[in-house]
Amino acid sequence: AGAKGTFYSFGKGPDPEGKLWDPYFDDPVFLEKFGNFLKAMALRYDGNPDIAFIDIGSYGLWGEGHTHMSSQVPKDREYPIICKHIDLHLKYFRKTLLCANDDFAGHDTPGARFPITDYALSKGLTLRDDSIMVQPPPRSWYHAEMAQAFWPSYPVVLEHEHFGGSKERGAWGDGSLLLKAVEDYHASHLSIHWWPHEFLKENRAIIDKINLRMGYRIQLRQIDLPKSVRMGEFFNVETRWANAGVAPCYSGGFFALTLKNAQGGIVSVLTDESFDMRELQVGSPGNAPVKILQSKFRIGLHGPTTKPGSCDVYISVGRRDGAPQIALPLPDDDGQRRYRIGKLNIKP
Repeated sequence: AGAKGTFYSFGKGPDPEGKLWDPYFDDPVFLEKFGNFLKAMALRYDGNPDIAFIDIGSYGLWGEGHTHMSSQVPKDREYPIICKHIDLHLKYFRKTLLCANDDFAGHDTPGARFPITDYALSKGLTLRDDSIMVQPPPRSWYHAEMAQAFWPSYPVVLEHEHFGGSKERGAWGDGSLLLKAVEDYHASHLSIHWWPHEFLKENRAIIDKINLRMGYRIQLRQIDLPKSVRMGEFFNVETRWANAGVAPCYSGGFFALTLKNAQGGIVSVLTDESFDMRELQVGSPGNAPVKILQSKFRIGLHGPTTKPGSCDVYISVGRRDGAPQIALPLPDDDGQRRYRIGKLNIKP
């Protein structure tokens, strides 16, 4: 369509005889055509509940935000170009989370703050770091410090190196570095970079450990529930909650009790809207801070299904209206992310 660019040789930079080609990433024709693509893509995927995040992968080799092995865009030109790509994505993707690659700031430049990632953060983007464990220790990754500005507000995304290649270079070790990366970045997502079944077979133990820490893990540590209550009268419930993961529960949620009769019908739904689970603090493994929540509930007198008798009590975390949303590590799930914790006798 007339977009200008440059030929290059892989690893050597611009080369008139090169077999590979990059556009000039700020070329008006290229940006116009790419904008048309993003517009069509956003119609399908922006706000799609099955999409957790979308990478800004339109700049650099492999979409990773670097050109040192390709057309070698001068460093002093990169900032305004990448900002244009960020803004173009934001024009069309207004609901779905967008990711900025750490290599926007330099693929091997350690540090916490850079103008381009500060710009991305100011625009509501999160951070993705590709190819953890390409190199053996001590530089198995470069930008854990950078992630500290992002993870308190947005879920950080990691991708590990090709598993086979990492093993061959001696960078993989026993796999424990992958768990350390999840801890250091406070990661919520981890992309698998190998044949999944082979990767799982050889790394099952470390994957099990990662699954207990990555993202958030809301735990009910204790609940003190009365054995009986009277209709129309307030009663107290004390619960203790913790987030055993490395990152906040970004979507948040509220604790609710659901009372069911002997036929499984819902008698009452009681929600405590005073505390959002997003506010649970994270800690080191085994040291998650515990939040003690004192809740006051009342079972109404005039509900059509509210009658005296014994009820099963279920606990859940979800919307303010009591609709469950978050899976909890508890037994006796009713299939709707409510978990049976005991019985309560309702007195007239």
